[in-house]
Amino acid sequence: MKLNKIYSSILLSTLPLTPALAAGLDRSGQSIAAFLQPGNYAEAGISVLDPKVQSNQLKVNDMAEDYYFPSAAIKVQATEHISIGLLYDQPFGAESLYPSNNLVFGANGEATQVEVETHNLSALIGYQPTENWNFYAGPVYQTVQGTVSLRGLAYGGASKLGSYDINLKEDEAYGWLAGFAYQIPEIALKTAITYRSEIKHELDTTETFGFGAIQRPNALTEVVTPQSVNIDFQTGVAANTLAFANIRWAHWDQFAVTPKFLNAASGNNLIDYSDDQISATVGVGHKFTSKWSGSASVGWDSGAGNPVTTLGPVEGFWSVGLGGQYSPAENYFIQAGVKYFWLGDATARTGTTDVGEFEDNYALGYGLKIGYRF
Repeated sequence: MKLNKIYSSILLSTLPLTPALAAGLDRSGQSIAAFLQPGNYAEAGISVLDPKVQSNQLKVNDMAEDYYFPSAAIKVQATEHISIGLLYDQPFGAESLYPSNNLVFGANGEATQVEVETHNLSALIGYQPTENWNFYAGPVYQTVQGTVSLRGLAYGGASKLGSYDINLKEDEAYGWLAGFAYQIPEIALKTAITYRSEIKHELDTTETFGFGAIQRPNALTEVVTPQSVNIDFQTGVAANTLAFANIRWAHWDQFAVTPKFLNAASGNNLIDYSDDQISATVGVGHKFTSKWSGSASVGWDSGAGNPVTTLGPVEGFWSVGLGGQYSPAENYFIQAGVKYFWLGDATARTGTTDVGEFEDNYALGYGLKIGYRF
């Protein structure tokens, strides 16, 4: 069952090459698999998600926008016992746009929409006292920014919050991560547990009401991206075959975005979640030839509570994924993959009022990654 190191380490990375559509604002899953590769290693990838989120009850054909996000990583084995790495991803985000001709979510030719963008840069240093153990930690640099427009009867119409806009200017802040990994190369066994801290942001905020007629600038809005724990596991199960699993917990149940003037006008949060996220993926990978390998996986996500915000009206998902890897030479590879998501039905809510049901939703995810060992 023994697998050569380059095969066993790279095959595991077929797991995250397609994007997640998880609870809250979760996107990338915050994997550190690249840092756990043996030797010197670099990779770059891009993921694309094409969701369809609809409500027949509210006559909304699709409110979820397509989006893509890149990722990159480099890891250097500086000495026999010390490794360093740098990981980039976009861990959290949202991109939604309702039809402007829908009176529930549109007014004056404008539509309810949201765009939230984050960037993460994680610097790691690892200590390997033996071949089997790896202890690692490091700082995390993160930026967050967002814009939201509320339109239509779902928010009380133009006389209330149905003509509200908010601009959350980009803010940078720092957190940290730490974890350990254990491996037995002879049986391709590798497991890792990684903790990431919450990161607190104070974003300069401008709020406007009445389609921009009333402006409320110079306020600060607190946004705390959640702490999380990732557990990754793989082991050889037969000749040229690996089984793998990932479990992720993210602390969303206390997450809330509470702009000063929106809260004063309505007593509500702009965005909040009521439950923590738990997600899991299990699958198998197989090497068919010296150059070709593939993987298949099944995933589940709990969601972050129901009812949910109108800015992301789904509750969790089930998914299936397929991935393929081509290795023209032993020191580099190209991966591609696809995932299909059955998105959970959800009740959309504004404040304490249920607006309507979103059902029969789905998404397609695509991914491409290039890895190189040097």
